[in-house]
Amino acid sequence: MVGLDVSTSSVKLVELGQTAAGEPILERLASEPFEKGWIVDGQVEKFEEVADAVRRVVNRSGTKTRQVVMAMPQSAVITKRIVLPAGLREDEMEIQVESEAHQYIPFSLDEVSLDFCVIGPNANSPGDVDVLIAASRKDRVQDRQGLAEAAGLTPLVLDIESHASRMAMQRVLAGMPETGKDALVALFEIGADTTSLKVLRDGELLYDRDQSFGGSQLTQLISRQYGFSYEEAEQKKISGDLPEDYEPTLLTPFVDSLAHEVGRALQYFFTSTPHHKVHQVMLAGGTASMPGLRERVKDVTGFPSRVVNPFENMKLGPSVRESRLRREAPAYLTACGLAMRRFVQ
Repeated sequence: MVGLDVSTSSVKLVELGQTAAGEPILERLASEPFEKGWIVDGQVEKFEEVADAVRRVVNRSGTKTRQVVMAMPQSAVITKRIVLPAGLREDEMEIQVESEAHQYIPFSLDEVSLDFCVIGPNANSPGDVDVLIAASRKDRVQDRQGLAEAAGLTPLVLDIESHASRMAMQRVLAGMPETGKDALVALFEIGADTTSLKVLRDGELLYDRDQSFGGSQLTQLISRQYGFSYEEAEQKKISGDLPEDYEPTLLTPFVDSLAHEVGRALQYFFTSTPHHKVHQVMLAGGTASMPGLRERVKDVTGFPSRVVNPFENMKLGPSVRESRLRREAPAYLTACGLAMRRFVQ
């Protein structure tokens, strides 16, 4: 299966293989940008345009694989952890899940796609298990399925974006001293319009909050300052083809503002939880590798900071250009997590 991440600003594809020893290989990656307004708040507004972009990214990648893993944005999914008796048969558990789901889902169950998985034994009740319920409106699910099918792909798994990024983070955290055991890690995924903060410890999610700031704000500044269309401004931002005064006039103030937003998000975490520090700030998303951002975040927060490369220490296939990977890797965190689902039974 390939991982296909459809976000607000682009579609990204990742295909992973495996060595004989079971180590992952990055076989292919590709991306295709969207114009502003094609996807708004996770909702596909321009289906044909997005479907064309998905076709292009599949063709550009060169993959022959037609089975795909996709994801829903967190905002489009209702999740709830419930406790059920251990030892239930599958059909008995389905009945119990549907009964519980009525309490948490503000729609008729006929209007939603519903799934669940057993997480494991309940810590407080030996005879019970923790079960995670996930539900999303059928029309939102069908949009994602339709995009895959329009590109000649067969969607096998529909994940949740935040779960996929956490799966990819498992490899990153394993590379920390003592494999990151007991370390509090603040993961900032800086998207086009939204930045999410997830605080992780030993793979568990302790805190999750979204904020309305991202890389598109810099694109809008470039557009206004130099008279480019939004699409031109985005392309020039990526290529670096901008006037000499761009760095002091726009880039440096924006990086400073972004670092202070990161600092404020952390302070909100500290004031609303018993914690008062994190061991590492990790930056992901297309804006994470912006020049000077990591250093400025370290200065503002006082915590060690790094830019996430989900493919770190991964073998590279012959079609992957290392120079491009170094530049773009942080944007592929979710797509990498989706591609890793091929190894999960």
